[in-house]
Amino acid sequence: MKRLLLAAVFLGAMSASVMAIELPPEIAKRGSLKVALVPNYPPMEFRDPATNALSGFDVEFGEAIGRKLGVKIEWQETSFAEFMPSIATGRADAILSGFTDYASRHETATFVDYLRSGPRFFVQQSRASEFRDAVALCGKKVGASRRTMFPAQIAAWSEKNCGSNPIQFVGTDGSADARTQLRQGRIDAAVQGDETLPYIMDQEPGAYVPVGQTLAQQFTGIALPVKEKALHQAMLEAVDALIADGTYKALLAKWKLSDNAIEKATINAGQ
Repeated sequence: MKRLLLAAVFLGAMSASVMAIELPPEIAKRGSLKVALVPNYPPMEFRDPATNALSGFDVEFGEAIGRKLGVKIEWQETSFAEFMPSIATGRADAILSGFTDYASRHETATFVDYLRSGPRFFVQQSRASEFRDAVALCGKKVGASRRTMFPAQIAAWSEKNCGSNPIQFVGTDGSADARTQLRQGRIDAAVQGDETLPYIMDQEPGAYVPVGQTLAQQFTGIALPVKEKALHQAMLEAVDALIADGTYKALLAKWKLSDNAIEKATINAGQ
């Protein structure tokens, strides 16, 4: 009898744990969550060159979130320009794609933040002796994706640190293009999120070296429709559950992102 009672209590506790995360009725009924991504930002999301399968931290983290929520993740490849329209029109329920939480985006999306990051300078290792600190980049050509906030952040850093010898910014078509221009010697340095640099440096051993610290602190978040309050809460609880059970830590370690960990999920913490 005692064993039966203990079993009932255990099953009841498990049931309560599962039922604690309540999804919006239409998502629960569908049994799936439509998630937009652009798989061109390793190690966050990319297509495995060997299999062409979606891979990366965000992909595995998203699948883990789906298991916590009890739904299937339907990945929807799109373009960066279509991120906000996709959740505004309902084509997607969420964006999970290395997407930075900026206050300027809060009118269109609510972010559940799951990673801390920041833009960082890097140079070719062959020129590391020229750039022992970030101030050495003043007056030099620095490239970064024009589709991000990096141009504005580089300009702000340059204004604060370079005075009358500002950085010469060069806009690029994404981080891969910035690295190509760096290898070709068309720019002296590049900037991309510090969450991506360890992976890139592993893929191209001896090619690059970081310079200085991050230019700004920011958060990467899961973008959700502003009006979907129940979905905000469900996603927040799912992320916190993955942090609590160790899944989050294990995935961070696998993708060399441990330095970017947060202790607890937040909503709209971006500035």
